[in-house]
Amino acid sequence: MLPRSASSMPPPPNPAAYFPPPRVTLPSGLEILRTYSGAVIFLEILFGTIVWILVASTQVPLPLLQGWVMFVAVTAWFLSIVFLCVFLFGYANRIAVNWNQTDFLFHGATFVFYFGAFLLQAAATSLHHFPRKFNSTSQEKIMADHEYNISIAASV
Repeated sequence: MLPRSASSMPPPPNPAAYFPPPRVTLPSGLEILRTYSGAVIFLEILFGTIVWILVASTQVPLPLLQGWVMFVAVTAWFLSIVFLCVFLFGYANRIAVNWNQTDFLFHGATFVFYFGAFLLQAAATSLHHFPRKFNSTSQEKIMADHEYNISIAASV
């Protein structure tokens, strides 16, 4: 029989030994543009700019819906540029964050917001044939045909 102080069980392992600090597997500098993540960020910036221009070039018949679309386009555009600059200028190596998880969460959140903006812009576009004023005798539509085409492009 073993004495109470001498146990046959080893001491519990140190948990810090099993969780190494996060590694940055995304490259820094211009090499980020050669990865899928860099390409997606670049496309987010490009398409965000296009949506921003298209929504801004129309008259806004439904300010609440299209205001949110504009907010998403401008905010995602700005955050994509900041996120890209973090890798271009090498700040990712100086900030102790799990960049793989942060990259995944950033693109996931951006997708959710852009999908919501797409639904709202498509809803605003689908109302183009309704009259602007229901009490008036003139049949002025909410969107002219040119604005309707621009709204379709912004939705896509």
